[in-house]
Amino acid sequence: MTQRNGTGGTSDRLLRPEANGTERDEKVQEEARDRDPEAGGQGGGRGDPAAARAPVPAPDGGWGWVVLVATIMVLALTLAFPSCVGIFYTDLQDDFHASNSQTSWVPSIMTSVLHAGGPFCSVLVERLGCRATVMLGGVLSGLGMAASSFTQSIGQLYVTAGVITGLGFCFSFQPAVTILGHYFVRRRAFANAMSSTGTALGLCTLPVLGNYLHTELGWRGSFLVLGGLLLNCCVCGAVMRPLQPPKHRGQPLMNHGPPPPEEESARKKKKGWVKTIWRYLVASLSKHMAFDQFCNNPRYCCYSIGITWMMLGFVVPLIYLVPYATANNMEQGRAALLLSILGVVNIVVRPPFGIIVNMPWFKGRHIYVFAAALLVNGLSNSICCIGPSFPVLLAYVVVYGLSMSVVGSLMFTVLMDIVEMSRFPSALGLLAIMESITLLIGPPLAGILVDHTGQYYHVFFVCSAVVASAAVFLIVSFYCLDKKARRGAPQGPPSPLPPPPDPARPGVDVAPGCQYSSVPTEGDRDKASANGAEHITSC
Repeated sequence: MTQRNGTGGTSDRLLRPEANGTERDEKVQEEARDRDPEAGGQGGGRGDPAAARAPVPAPDGGWGWVVLVATIMVLALTLAFPSCVGIFYTDLQDDFHASNSQTSWVPSIMTSVLHAGGPFCSVLVERLGCRATVMLGGVLSGLGMAASSFTQSIGQLYVTAGVITGLGFCFSFQPAVTILGHYFVRRRAFANAMSSTGTALGLCTLPVLGNYLHTELGWRGSFLVLGGLLLNCCVCGAVMRPLQPPKHRGQPLMNHGPPPPEEESARKKKKGWVKTIWRYLVASLSKHMAFDQFCNNPRYCCYSIGITWMMLGFVVPLIYLVPYATANNMEQGRAALLLSILGVVNIVVRPPFGIIVNMPWFKGRHIYVFAAALLVNGLSNSICCIGPSFPVLLAYVVVYGLSMSVVGSLMFTVLMDIVEMSRFPSALGLLAIMESITLLIGPPLAGILVDHTGQYYHVFFVCSAVVASAAVFLIVSFYCLDKKARRGAPQGPPSPLPPPPDPARPGVDVAPGCQYSSVPTEGDRDKASANGAEHITSC
């Protein structure tokens, strides 16, 4: 299957959903919607209308396994990379005569930009497609780290390692997660859980690699080598080929003809360049930042608020765990071993949990499992307040790692459950923008707390309260929304059996809310085969 990339925004953007009015709890209809080839990032609204409505089947295997492995590597190189920057803190402070707080802004800016670049990433996915955007992110992050090895001030490091590298991480990470969601439908929970092991894999290996490079080459040589390592994101992006529509439909891949009459007439009605620019900005914000979902989809609104609040204290314990241990006379090697154990726990737990959560019983309950694990994760931070001994911190790392595995496995699965896949890139972009604010201010606020109290355990106590409160908010809000939805559902005595269908009218509905088709179409057979049986009537 050959692909065309990089010309006119058609690399892996071919088809766009025209209507998504089906109910999300219907598995057959969900697959029909999720097979939208925006999976590959193709769109733009210029394709043939008939082709735009052609479903693209999600393979749920095949080449999707290659895409899954590539996504694991991308997440290992992007999400886990800021964890190894702390190894070079002392050298950066000595070379640039910077304080601890000034140096801590480097990973903070990197992580914040990684999430804040979501809207820009959504635009690139729309124009270039997922494959080209991931490769562009690999080039950008590699150049950023390579340039960091030549910086002469901490301010220059903010730009190269913080902004440029962080933006490259964003361009690689978000499209990889997006295209994986289109390659897997029935096995989506398992695929997301497996891909999240990439973060744990990077958490185990990157600090070890960074420490070795630091010993052999110093921080400048290490940054140069790490920049070359990040170029492997380009290799991972190259295998993320877009899904293509069935060949037998005979629809053209591109249609550069005139726009539809309704679009042309709409353009003619626009008078004045100010109004044109304003409408373009509003349309772009609505398209790439999902403000309409935030205002009109209460589940997405509650989930975004809960995740944003959670991020204020979710990653801070990972930053201050080693300083807390070493400040209480623990050896540096034993303190660093705690992070490695955390990564091993994640690697061991996430794959089997992905298999378990993919069972039918968990369908529709992902958010409650996620929130329960988040509550355990938040409360586990209070274990550190017992004492700084190695057995206590080891127990903390195990409990934290177990709950972190569940949270990381389900975070994107829950988002895919509450928004349509056609809006997933823009929904993820807005959520990433909101996350970036708390991710940026979380570590500095924790540093201020340590400076004022002189004790690290206060940080873990505050993080415990923040994360646990976010979990309670998610549980209560989604329970109320589900209860409201059940009340709004039509209830009453069971209706009598419908009369037998009239042979002269084979295409009419035989019961309210049911869709009947006397002769299944080819698309019906494709959908039915994905579920293991052929369904003619769906209620």
